[in-house]
Amino acid sequence: MMKLIGILSRSSALRGGWGKRSVIGIPYLFLILFFSLPFLIVLKLSISDTEGIRFKDLFDYIDGVAILRVRVSNYLFLMTDSLYVYTYWYSIKLATLNTLICLVIGYPFAYFMARAPATWRPTLLMLVTLPFWTSYLLRVYAWKGLLDDNGVINNFLIWAHVIDSPIKMMYTSFSMMVGLVYTYLPFMILPLYSTLVKMNLTLLEAASDLGARPLTTFWLITVPLSKAGIIAGSMLVFIPSLGEYVIPELLGGPETQMIGRTLWNEFFSNNDWTMASAVAVSMVVLILIPLAVFNKYQADSVNKEGA
Repeated sequence: MMKLIGILSRSSALRGGWGKRSVIGIPYLFLILFFSLPFLIVLKLSISDTEGIRFKDLFDYIDGVAILRVRVSNYLFLMTDSLYVYTYWYSIKLATLNTLICLVIGYPFAYFMARAPATWRPTLLMLVTLPFWTSYLLRVYAWKGLLDDNGVINNFLIWAHVIDSPIKMMYTSFSMMVGLVYTYLPFMILPLYSTLVKMNLTLLEAASDLGARPLTTFWLITVPLSKAGIIAGSMLVFIPSLGEYVIPELLGGPETQMIGRTLWNEFFSNNDWTMASAVAVSMVVLILIPLAVFNKYQADSVNKEGA
């Protein structure tokens, strides 16, 4: 009987071990197949020599000598060419500005949602997520009808005798920022709301009882406790904004050249796949930097809580 129980317990432990490995291994397998392998292929293209339309192998073996051919000229060109340097700088600047604007607009909105009566919160959440019920492309394209020279806004202002001639809004940095903020604002609000709604309100009451003013309480208690939501929302806004293609293409002008548009031009207009691959790899590296900062912050937070 004891032997049977031992066999069953070992079998149960084995099944539990395989279950844990499956839960962890399946996401890793997914990442390897659909991210790591495609990224390695793009990385190989970015450092490969070409012979007509054929890509040469990186490794070669001639007369007993193993040769590794790595072409770094594309990356050197990215760092020295003024057009690419400006494109990367402009993309980082716009993504950072979009993140700050979304934070300034989204934090009060998330704070209001978290402090609203519990019966109202599902409705407010639905209103925030309502844009996702419509195609992303259609939502961005709709702004062309609003911001165009003969669009809704200009026609209304002319009808109201506020202006005499249309205001140039389309194909400018202004239309770009409007599209970016409109698109990514919910990605800032939702993490902030999930953090603020869990906040212990007794801390605010204690600070008020000790004589702290509302603004002081907000800066010294509310903001530090919502730091995780601020960082998560900033990452969710900054990272996709950096590689945005649809908004610059539909709402931006020739001067609003971002990495996504440059990548498209290199692949499909110039047919320079090695250069386009180098641009893509560089963009991934730029995205990994804020992710590394976020992961470090999360690790430090976990260590502090554990201590």
